Amino acid sequence: MPEAKSFPLPSDLKVVPGTEAAQASYPYYTQFVPEDDQKFWFYNSMHFPEPMHHFDMITAEAAYVALGAFNTRVHVLPTAKGIEHRVINGRVYIGGVAVTDPAEIGERVEQFQQRAFYYYEHWEKLYDQWKVKMKTLIADAQALPKPSLPDYEPIETTHTGKGVASNHALLDIYQKQVEGYHRMWHHHFEFLLLGYGAYMTFFDFCKKAFPEISDQAISRMVAGMEAEIFRPDEEVKRLARRAVELGVDRHFTDGMNIDQVLAELEAVGNAGKEWLGELETSRNPWFNVSSGDGFYHYHRSWNDDLSLPFAALPGYIDKIKSGANIERPTEQLISEREQLVADYRELLDTDEDRATYDQLIGLAHRVFPYVEGHKFYCEHWYTNLFFNKIREFGALLRDHGFWEREEDVFHLTQYEVESAIIDLMLSWGIGAPPRGPQHWPAIVAQRKAAIEEWGKHPTSPALGAVPDVIDDPAIVMLWGITRDNLDSWLSDGDEDSNELKGFAACSGVVEGTARIVKSVEEIGRLQQGDILVCQVTNPTWSPIFQKISAAVSDIGGSMSHMAIVAREYGLPAVVGTGKATQRIKDGQRIRVDGGRGVVTILEDEPVLEEV
Repeated sequence: MPEAKSFPLPSDLKVVPGTEAAQASYPYYTQFVPEDDQKFWFYNSMHFPEPMHHFDMITAEAAYVALGAFNTRVHVLPTAKGIEHRVINGRVYIGGVAVTDPAEIGERVEQFQQRAFYYYEHWEKLYDQWKVKMKTLIADAQALPKPSLPDYEPIETTHTGKGVASNHALLDIYQKQVEGYHRMWHHHFEFLLLGYGAYMTFFDFCKKAFPEISDQAISRMVAGMEAEIFRPDEEVKRLARRAVELGVDRHFTDGMNIDQVLAELEAVGNAGKEWLGELETSRNPWFNVSSGDGFYHYHRSWNDDLSLPFAALPGYIDKIKSGANIERPTEQLISEREQLVADYRELLDTDEDRATYDQLIGLAHRVFPYVEGHKFYCEHWYTNLFFNKIREFGALLRDHGFWEREEDVFHLTQYEVESAIIDLMLSWGIGAPPRGPQHWPAIVAQRKAAIEEWGKHPTSPALGAVPDVIDDPAIVMLWGITRDNLDSWLSDGDEDSNELKGFAACSGVVEGTARIVKSVEEIGRLQQGDILVCQVTNPTWSPIFQKISAAVSDIGGSMSHMAIVAREYGLPAVVGTGKATQRIKDGQRIRVDGGRGVVTILEDEPVLEEV
């Protein structure tokens, strides 16, 4: 009997020699234990493609606390509970907790109908409330004072009988920051899984009613959305138009020095000043987006680092001046969407099926903008603000000798940061030196070296025995983890084939030069016409889509952010290939067939004729 194929077990993964102390410093509940060998795990390279700094693990913890609560206890999804997470060598592995007992599923269905259906019926009202909650949460975080310690307590503390000294404020501010971040993730998941659930219900109906229908045809039925996450790119286009209209476009060139350009515009007169005013209008709030996916402290916002939006300006300016269209093809997508919806409706035989179809597609259209729109407020605006607030503690502790750079704070876990703050509070109150300057520098250096070392070592895309069925809506739709996909990752013949298979995200056939981009810092390597090959991308990379001719990713399903963005921009794309960044060499010529979900490494094959 042939041996069943399996990924390595968690116990097979070894900590990289020399980094054992850094590994042990992650919280105990994120460490693999022997019982974990009985479960299936996959590497969450979509959200955590790089080794995790110790503080940044809060982005996994807070997210999975909230996701689990809403799946399991709030909306009560019938067949899926929460997501467990572990970290080894800085890599985050996750696994879904499935519900398999028919009696429990039946009980949960009843709960789900009472809870989720209320949200579906009152979606617009609840979503409007959600935006108010998020904007209030952002304002509260912005209002938190910068932590500081005076030499002496202000005399007002004594004369007003305040009765609380300044060192207490450090603990208060920090705990409010952490609490706010956890609260944000609860808001994040209030609607998200219901959005996926509505789409999955429509998806399943279509698969049963139209056995030949492709995943891409179904996803095109919800294309052409308006969501806040696309607005930052629209603002860059607006700034490009204004530069041309004001006659200051000559200042924007590839490789420009941004500080120099801003100084020149300030000096050239009214037109330059007017454009700078337009820039300020765009920046608040629309440049509060991270250049990454919002899960790492070093993925700074456009407001912190203008390089990504400014890198897009010359290309947009050239296209505007040549009369080319730089808009998203939204009208075309909506027209195609309506035609597809009508065409498939005609294939249904009964009034009952047509009524169900109308109800399901109507709900999908109502809820779907949230699936992308929430990212602007949550992963980007709030998360970037949160990390910048933690930087303020990094700077305060640096100034008191705890470490050399404000960024070093991110090498501590969230609990260690609180202990360092209390050390400083004690020191200030006692009038004696803190212990931190002797304790932390060596640990920071050790963890910094571990992060660097872990980045040199690839990790298995999954761990443990492949499950028979995967029906968690997030795992299928967002990560693209299906039984077929996992089987292809395990296939021995892959290495000999010049083809990689994935999800057909957006149709079109393109040949070109593959450009492997493994981090945000490498975006600048992209040349006009390149094919982007990456582990994962996100909507804030949209300005670079004008440069590339197609996109390929390792991870992602038909509803992953890359798939959605590719469709909204009409960019041929294949997602969820498993190992494109490992199999394809930088500079190799490849063919992307976004309709079939196939990427071909061409090597010596003849190229397509130029049209």
